[in-house]
Amino acid sequence: MRELNFLLSLWKTNLASAMEYRAAFLSQAIGMILNDGVYFLVWVLFFDRFKEVRGWELSDMFLVFGIAAGAFGLAGAFFGNAFNLAEIITGGRLDYYLSLPRSVLLHVLASRVVPSGFGDLLYGFLSYFASGQASWGGLGRFILAILLATAIFIAFLILVQSLAFWLGTGGTFTALAVNAIITFAIYPITLFNQAAKVVLFLIVPAAFLGAVPAGFVRAFSWPTLGSMALAAAGFLALALTLFHLGLRRYESGSAIQVEV
Repeated sequence: MRELNFLLSLWKTNLASAMEYRAAFLSQAIGMILNDGVYFLVWVLFFDRFKEVRGWELSDMFLVFGIAAGAFGLAGAFFGNAFNLAEIITGGRLDYYLSLPRSVLLHVLASRVVPSGFGDLLYGFLSYFASGQASWGGLGRFILAILLATAIFIAFLILVQSLAFWLGTGGTFTALAVNAIITFAIYPITLFNQAAKVVLFLIVPAAFLGAVPAGFVRAFSWPTLGSMALAAAGFLALALTLFHLGLRRYESGSAIQVEV
């Protein structure tokens, strides 16, 4: 409960800070909704020509895109530093967080809000309702799918960026990793061969940000829910382990004054 109250306080402060410039906040959020819509227009045009691709239809792509956008947006809106962790590590800016009696990783991740993330999150729900498969049960599964996909996405970001403890850099590598997982998440999983599927399930878990949760939203399945929960728990455990192993070799950057 202490950690939850701490998170709620951080989110409240972050949101209040972001809303000081409401025009900028709203323009970023609305701009991201429009950006997602334009990006998805490619799939609309594609499926207007080809009605089905190996069992996937436009309605399925609405679900896939909605879950991917929702997970990306939720991560940015509430754990914005998940995208900047490598820079914080290599810049020696963990000092500030280490000086406080709170979970270092949780504090780092939740200390920033990305306004455009709210646009992604809202677009995710708009995409779900546009799929033509909306129902109360489906909405509940959609929300659960986004939460699990977000956990997997954040865990993947932590894993990739924790390598900065050893490599001393990570900004470019992080951008490549984010682009890879998002790009492959919004493609029908049936397009990939078995070797590629192994990568998309176990190494770059893009399947758990798109195809797998979309199937769960369409129809409840205990095995599918179990696989998503297991993936979330597994990737989070690996991420926490690698981060704390790296933290042991962290070198101070004397950046307390910068963060304060």
